[in-house]
Amino acid sequence: MKTNPLNRLEALGQSIWLDYISRDLFASGKLKKLISEDSLRGMTSNPTIFEKAISKSQDYNQDIKKMSHEGKNVVEIYEALTQKDVLNAADEFRDVYNKTNGQDGFVSLEVNPHLAHDTEGTIAEARRLWKALDRPNVLIKVPATKEGLPAIQQLISEGINVNVTLLFGLSRYREVALAYIAGIKARIAEGKPVNQIASVASFFLSRIDVLLDPLFEKYSVENSARGTLAKQIEGQIAIASAKLAYQIYDELFNSKSFMSLTEKGAHVQRLLWASTSTKNPKYSDIKYVEALIGPLTVNTLPLETIEAYRDHGDPKLSLELETDKASQFFKQLPELDINIDNVTQQLENEGVDKFIESYDQLIETLKKIIVKE
Repeated sequence: MKTNPLNRLEALGQSIWLDYISRDLFASGKLKKLISEDSLRGMTSNPTIFEKAISKSQDYNQDIKKMSHEGKNVVEIYEALTQKDVLNAADEFRDVYNKTNGQDGFVSLEVNPHLAHDTEGTIAEARRLWKALDRPNVLIKVPATKEGLPAIQQLISEGINVNVTLLFGLSRYREVALAYIAGIKARIAEGKPVNQIASVASFFLSRIDVLLDPLFEKYSVENSARGTLAKQIEGQIAIASAKLAYQIYDELFNSKSFMSLTEKGAHVQRLLWASTSTKNPKYSDIKYVEALIGPLTVNTLPLETIEAYRDHGDPKLSLELETDKASQFFKQLPELDINIDNVTQQLENEGVDKFIESYDQLIETLKKIIVKE
């Protein structure tokens, strides 16, 4: 009998987290099964995930009705629903957290996306959520915007676990990692412990290819060197980004400077691959899993990608292969009139807008449910 590929990923040092949350996972026992049989080691949420879970299910209606009758407003109801799910999930993963000595078993909850460009608002909201959830295996999600960077540093210095989300670019990733390290240093300077602090940097991948591939396709029809390059590079930039990000991770977190922090209890900020479902039907449905397997990394997968990988995944260490090719692809992007910094900034802006849209849609959905009740 073939060993479950998801279990083999864990043996190679990569943790699989679920990019989904809803109450049916708890009630049906499916989450317990994923943890026990598929080595699921964590879970993430975001406004889009909650919007889908609540709008497409009746599982939340009783709680919505009860809180509405108690006089809670729609934002209070939203927060109560999302926090309840995250708390339930965190309790389900608590054994994983304990058995892995705090390396895995985390569940994430995002600050209000309307605060993505508000440093002080993000800090205040993250503090409030951290206190309300009161679990060591919770991560507060903070967007990797310019305004998010000082918030990340401050929250880490206060001992609050942070999942840095909506991260697309290499230069921004370096800033995120340095903000985390600065937060650790600040906390150590205050004589406070750092051994319980956890953080991940969530690098969004498939959206990069979704944006760039149409541009490559435009050039690929040319009978020229540019056309040849476009054909070679199509569908490669997201994975190349991840491989180069891992090199930055290796440079920063295996440095002598950071090693001195680990001696005082600090943990690395793990790289997490997000947006890993394949959007283009031309590509393998496990494209953003197979090429990115490396130690101390996390891959967050939606249920359909988990099922696909269980069925036909073939785990091998791959993240540090062909890094020269990845670097070359980046150097050649200007030949195709592509400024990758502009691309990743566009994706960040669009990502923030999408989460705001999902949040606002969910608030409207809750209002409609309240009126019906």
